[in-house]
Amino acid sequence: MLILENVPRSLRGELTRWLVEVDTGVFIGRISAMVRDLLWLKCVQKARGGRCCLIYRSNTEQGFALRMEGYGDRRVRDFDGLQLVTVTNAEALRKGKWIRWRKEREAGRPPQGQVGATLAP
Repeated sequence: MLILENVPRSLRGELTRWLVEVDTGVFIGRISAMVRDLLWLKCVQKARGGRCCLIYRSNTEQGFALRMEGYGDRRVRDFDGLQLVTVTNAEALRKGKWIRWRKEREAGRPPQGQVGATLAP
């Protein structure tokens, strides 16, 4: 299963050659590991800031493996062979940006981006 969000239509069209799009951005199909990996590379390269998630059958305790790209708030973590998704809430992301901005400012480097109401704690 491949889930795409905010990607170009051309990429979705290319994927329909190998997979069935059952809903907008949701693709399913039975393909070889080599084709799956090549399609994943194509998705990552052509996503243009969009989000991609690949879930496929694997010989693991869970029975599947997971890949994610373009998610700023989610990460796949391996805990003793189990793949879990950690979610960073919006408040933590905002505070992290604020802390990075302050450190850059204190170090004398020009801060990246603007700090305003969206970044102030």
